[in-house]
Amino acid sequence: MLTALIAIWLLDVASLIVPGANVLLVSHLSASGSPRSATAAAIGVAAGAAIWSSAAVLGVDALFVAFPTVRLFLQIAGAFYLLYFASRLWRARLSPASQPAVTSAARAFRRGLFTNLSNPKSALFFGGVFSAALPAHPSVPMLCSALALVVGNSLVWHLLLAYLFSRHAVQAGYELQHDVFARVGATVMGALGLGLLVASVREARR
Repeated sequence: MLTALIAIWLLDVASLIVPGANVLLVSHLSASGSPRSATAAAIGVAAGAAIWSSAAVLGVDALFVAFPTVRLFLQIAGAFYLLYFASRLWRARLSPASQPAVTSAARAFRRGLFTNLSNPKSALFFGGVFSAALPAHPSVPMLCSALALVVGNSLVWHLLLAYLFSRHAVQAGYELQHDVFARVGATVMGALGLGLLVASVREARR
């Protein structure tokens, strides 16, 4: 059991440290002067990880393979959500000192949750990780431990990002170049959304 959990931990950590939409959202909120919102977004991202990993355990990844149209629909919806968020970020012109990126913790939580849920391929990823690391017939305690591990990884990593980007030196640098960072962040987020949309269209044409 321990060997399987270590393998899951390593695979999950490797995926977390690759910068993506979740990292961009949490770091932007924290650096722009809203660590409380960043913390709420980090919890939302972890909630999304809980949903996708639980879905993988329940066999939703197999459902996506059997019915790719369902996954494509969710994937396209997620792509448009990322593009929408990118457009909001692009238009963010106010100084973070006078207007935090997000003032409501509930709204930040929803953003973190929806950003993580925007890519249904996460269910396939978790399904692949669990299939590779877990035995053929894992016990309920082992499944619960695996789920707790990946959700805990997500929560700790994104809370750490929220803390690091809330440091005064980081916030001071961000405030000086707020528009530049906002535009770069919007470009990256838009590229992720556009890439997800293009991949969906290509899959639909096969």
